[in-house]
Amino acid sequence: MNLDPAWVADVVARALAEDLGGPDGVDVTSVATIPADQVDVVDMVARASGVVAGLPVALAVFSSFEGVSVEAVVDDGAAVQRGDVLATITGPTRALLTAERTALNLISRASGVATHTRRWADALSGTGAQVLDTRKTTPGLRALEKYAVRAGGGTNKRMGLYDVAMIKDNHKLAAGSITAAYEKVRQTFPDVPVQVEVTTVAEAIEAVTAGATFLLLDNMAPPLLREVVAAVGGKAELEATGNLTLDRAREFAETGVNYLSVGGLTHSSPILDIALDLRPREA
Repeated sequence: MNLDPAWVADVVARALAEDLGGPDGVDVTSVATIPADQVDVVDMVARASGVVAGLPVALAVFSSFEGVSVEAVVDDGAAVQRGDVLATITGPTRALLTAERTALNLISRASGVATHTRRWADALSGTGAQVLDTRKTTPGLRALEKYAVRAGGGTNKRMGLYDVAMIKDNHKLAAGSITAAYEKVRQTFPDVPVQVEVTTVAEAIEAVTAGATFLLLDNMAPPLLREVVAAVGGKAELEATGNLTLDRAREFAETGVNYLSVGGLTHSSPILDIALDLRPREA
């Protein structure tokens, strides 16, 4: 579930600069009210039950300030309850409060995605199907959100337009047919994995005949999914996609498809409420 350290450093710097008005900005409230030499301890605490993700990124926000030390209490992917301490941070009070909102924004967002994903993963448990994410992510935070999907027990479909070719309706229309589109991709990018969106059994058969080994079964009801599984199952990995809901997840998974893709994992997950509590100072 590792994140690229260079990416983490970049997103932390950009997020802090956004909150401070630039790389040389200051937290005017903390500077005005707190002595520069004051040191405190804070606990990062779950305000709701869920699955943690993005804790190393949140702690990297604090660690970017001089004199701050961090200690994680749980790991990403852990299920936590309301009131659980996730991490303890010690350092200059100004730094702790300046970093607070940026750190919480990142971990709350990622943990919300992980928590939502875990619900889908649990719903599919035992069916043989896995839940996939999509490219419907927050601009600039795709790496974090897809990392959170993995932390929640889901699977990443593709990171972007560069690592997997996905032939959809407009590509089929522009190229003339599924077969023509598939052949053009293969000729141009012979080593890139190719996925093909289909809407009928006939299209599924055409795609597999052309050479496709991964099909997106778009907006198909369970009876039609079963027909496609019967026709090409075992010849290609099959993904049900479009208008899926958690209450019907198992029904779709039990048709025999390999995956259910859910854009809502990253575009509609509510945050997990996480807070920073300043420990009382000794008298």
